[in-house]
Amino acid sequence: MTRGDTALPVTLDRGSAVPLAVQLADKLRESAATGHLRGGDRLPSTRALADRLGVSRTVTSAAYEQLHAEGWILGRHGSGTYVTTSPPAARPERRGFVTNDEAPDNLLMLTPGVPWADGLDRAAWRRAWRAAADTAPAAYLNRAGITEYRAAISEHLLRHRGLDAGTDSVLATGGTTAAVVELASAVLRPGDLVAVEEPGYQRAVQAFRRAGVRVVGVPIDGQGLRPQALPSGVRAVYCSPAHQYPLGCRMSAARRVELVERARAEHFLVVEDDYDGELRYDVAPLPLLASLAPDVVVHLGTTSKILTPTLGAGWMVAPPSVTTAVLDYRELTGTRPSPAGQWVLVELARHGDLGRHLRRLRRELSERRTMLVGAFKKAGVPVLGDDAGAHLVVPLPTQEDERERVSAGKRRGVLLDGLGRHFARTPTVYGVAVGYAGCSREGLQESLWVLVDLLRQRPR
Repeated sequence: MTRGDTALPVTLDRGSAVPLAVQLADKLRESAATGHLRGGDRLPSTRALADRLGVSRTVTSAAYEQLHAEGWILGRHGSGTYVTTSPPAARPERRGFVTNDEAPDNLLMLTPGVPWADGLDRAAWRRAWRAAADTAPAAYLNRAGITEYRAAISEHLLRHRGLDAGTDSVLATGGTTAAVVELASAVLRPGDLVAVEEPGYQRAVQAFRRAGVRVVGVPIDGQGLRPQALPSGVRAVYCSPAHQYPLGCRMSAARRVELVERARAEHFLVVEDDYDGELRYDVAPLPLLASLAPDVVVHLGTTSKILTPTLGAGWMVAPPSVTTAVLDYRELTGTRPSPAGQWVLVELARHGDLGRHLRRLRRELSERRTMLVGAFKKAGVPVLGDDAGAHLVVPLPTQEDERERVSAGKRRGVLLDGLGRHFARTPTVYGVAVGYAGCSREGLQESLWVLVDLLRQRPR
């Protein structure tokens, strides 16, 4: 491996449950991040590296594809594969945490996955926190979550999602990703195969991988995940059928039936991520897979998209065997969701503030979406996604177009999201996801002409 012929020590643990391709990608990424490899260094071919490590070329090719998708390496036609990213020149003293979760002050946040937190009634919010604070400190926390919270979620699911789940069937969680971590650790085993949507929610993908679970991407189209494309031998399928993330389509009724029938026949679980299923504007919220097949479906929900991630609260409804495994895992590890956010949700629900907020949220986001879609269609900008949720997608022909539009958006004051980062492997669909909940309505209106100009198709 040369910068000039500088050897790079890479060792793979064949006894580990982590796939060799994942190990190799991690080693190369670490070398680039720590400075052993620097921008401009040329990597050996996948065949040469496979020979050197004594593995199949499939392993090295998969590792290179992952690093290419993440932007660490770049292939040059006729020349080879090169490292593109160098580490910082010096390591600063570690004084705190650095996060990319927030947009810079000079950028308008137009990325998906951000809730309309400014729409929360502040008086109701303060009242709920004060009432929650009146709750006596607990000496012991219920592993399943606060009973009142589970009852409130049971009522919420029945009213807003049509799922008849009793209080005893609901588990409190720390959110969707936290629930996936628990499923991967308590229900699945290292080496198990899990199918995920491609593109899809990458935090869930990483949660599975960190637990040693093998992940395989399954392509989606306008009707959602394609059950016929599932490989044999999967232990679970992770999907977002009501509003696919990030493309925004919904799984057709025929595919829902096909998926659960195959799950029953092949004895695998379907993990249903219903991250914003309450937010549908054309018809009533779609029925849940958990209503169709409670025996094989694990339903996950969260307050992060309909309220705020401040609460750190979500829920799980699952078959008894899964529920038992998760509770046993919590007992063994001493982990369980924090009760503070649960108590606040209880108070919001008790006074009717949760229902009022959801009605106001649907009305506001529906109007914002109509405004965006109208402006785009008038300018001839194509739009993907159902009339639902808090984001839409503008398809683009190439990855280069996608990167150019996202970069141009930053220069012009708006933070957009490319589809490329939502792929576990090499992207096959390109476009920009535009979120419309994380900013003010005035800010969205003022940015319309910028968005149209950025995303209008240009002759090549």
